[in-house]
Amino acid sequence: MKRWKILTVLMTFVLAFSLTACSANKDSKDAADTSDIASLTSTEPSNLDEATKLHQKLMQKETDILSSDTKLWEKVFLAANKNTTMIEDGTNYGDFLLSTIEGAKDQFSAEELQTLKTGAEQIKEIEGKLTILEQKYPDCGSKSGDGESVDAESAGMTKENSELTKFPSFTGKDLDGNDVNSSDLFSKNDVTVVNFWFTTCKPCVEELKDLEALNTELAKKGGTVVGINTFTLDGDKAAISEAKDILSKKGVSYRNVWFDSKSDAGTFTSGLYSYPTTYVVDKNGNIIGQPIVGAITSSDQAQKLHELIEQAIASSNG
Repeated sequence: MKRWKILTVLMTFVLAFSLTACSANKDSKDAADTSDIASLTSTEPSNLDEATKLHQKLMQKETDILSSDTKLWEKVFLAANKNTTMIEDGTNYGDFLLSTIEGAKDQFSAEELQTLKTGAEQIKEIEGKLTILEQKYPDCGSKSGDGESVDAESAGMTKENSELTKFPSFTGKDLDGNDVNSSDLFSKNDVTVVNFWFTTCKPCVEELKDLEALNTELAKKGGTVVGINTFTLDGDKAAISEAKDILSKKGVSYRNVWFDSKSDAGTFTSGLYSYPTTYVVDKNGNIIGQPIVGAITSSDQAQKLHELIEQAIASSNG
């Protein structure tokens, strides 16, 4: 699981960011970014609203850095120590990148190495500021910005035909050790919102409260939310403990489940490359529409999700 676990996390950054095209002149863009990052990290917000806006801008800068040289960063992530567990809380992500780059330096030219080290140092600076903001204003990172939604075709998930696709069947357990099978799970609900997430994914954790609120709303319509934390597949005890701790802190009551990573559902899960990703399933186990790629906290994403939910309910009752 360790190899799959770290590659899932690292490739999330590369493949998600590669959806954004960068057409600006690279040299001038980098120079402007360096100045802009320094300005942002030296900014001292005076209230939660200002801290939240600054947090969002810094997160976007981090995204810009990783998306500006996608191929280089992909090589870095693939060279990461496959026996390394995911970054622990309190560890600066920039330090992790710098260490990984150093270990893989023979794979890059001098110019490429400088580009990567500069980017990692910038990320280290950004992460340091984010930590300070989150300590001083604990709620500043709890609301995602609207950002851009990603359509299913861009994400490579559009089916070539219009036939309904079944969610891959599975048998497994919830995080409390109770048996679960997909047939019973789906058939008992007019709509099931299946949310794929992992423990150290910030957007994933940020939307948990929204998903809990959605679960309460769906209960009135004969539906439910189900979470699948990819770290917990195969019943990884440490990952389950970490996931349960986060879910408890976020006040999540809806079910989270795991299954064998070698099962059909496990293979399906390993093919996901952007997190969080959310599917809507009707009572017959059919996937309705295309997945919501990215957090559901933006108004655009939330609207798309609710449209799919209504379609699933109609399908279940039709």
